[in-house]
Amino acid sequence: MKLLKSLSLGLVTVLSLSLAVQADEVKVGDDAPNFELKGSDGKTYKLSDFKGKQAVVVSWFPKAFTGGCTAECKSLKEEGKLVKAFNVAYFTASCDTVDDNTKFAKSLELDYPILSDPTRETAMKYGVAADAKANAKRWSFFIGKDGKIAHVEQKVNTKEHAKQVSDKLKELGVEAAKK
Repeated sequence: MKLLKSLSLGLVTVLSLSLAVQADEVKVGDDAPNFELKGSDGKTYKLSDFKGKQAVVVSWFPKAFTGGCTAECKSLKEEGKLVKAFNVAYFTASCDTVDDNTKFAKSLELDYPILSDPTRETAMKYGVAADAKANAKRWSFFIGKDGKIAHVEQKVNTKEHAKQVSDKLKELGVEAAKK
């Protein structure tokens, strides 16, 4: 009987925790959680600075210097013109330190910043990290000029990420960049 109670209590705890993580995931139409994160270019970026001015794409990845993350970041560099055709600020982001992301960005000669969230506070608000030790999930968030989540891409194509982002920006009706 004690074993059955322990198993039941354990199951309830696990279900509660998984529901809590799911509850933190942002959905289309939600206000995007504000963030203030340091970029690999030394600047600090606040989501609120873009509201009313331009759309924002934040593509989270699990770990700097790994294969999939390298492919994803390189795609955004090599085919970045596809994304730059839109009035959008775009970033990749991870829970790595600023120092690690700065080294990673320099090693790939990126022309856009990687945002760092080593405390995982922002990652947890977006539902891409379950706790203060987890790496981020590979998800991209498309945020409208109004500050609302317009799309969450949970199936990121690392090798063709720039095209995937560009196609989604077009589908969402994001305005073209001013020339």
